[in-house]
Amino acid sequence: MSALTIQLAKLDKLRELFQFFNSGKHLNRLSEPELWAALEQQQAQYQTVFEQLGYRLRIDGRGFAWFHTEDSNSNVSKTTRNLALVLMVLFDYQADNQQSLARFSDWLIDRVLLQAMFDKHKELLLAEGLDIDAMTQVYDSAVRYGFAQSQD
Repeated sequence: MSALTIQLAKLDKLRELFQFFNSGKHLNRLSEPELWAALEQQQAQYQTVFEQLGYRLRIDGRGFAWFHTEDSNSNVSKTTRNLALVLMVLFDYQADNQQSLARFSDWLIDRVLLQAMFDKHKELLLAEGLDIDAMTQVYDSAVRYGFAQSQD
């Protein structure tokens, strides 16, 4: 029991990491360097603690970590499809406007850009049930999952 207590004492970011992952977010080493460093230093211990709590922590060597679930419910599938569609429309729109696709991390994605994307791909987006408000929600999901950053 004391070994577990000692291990927990080393996990100074346990609460923050659990809240982060449990909200459905993906940890990105570039956008959350402090949390990533804590996770990396005690990786095995964090994985063990989360496993004991019933969660499977996955860590990708490219710098991403998340709680993995085997549940592939329709909500997750729909979110994934919508996210893929909105990102495809974004890249298509930006390419047509001579924006460097290699610099996508510099793009400011605001309501004006989302509206322009929607106007250009209206038929496709409406066929998938996405209006401008739904696109905004999908983009918020991209932020939650670590595919984009918020400028708040």
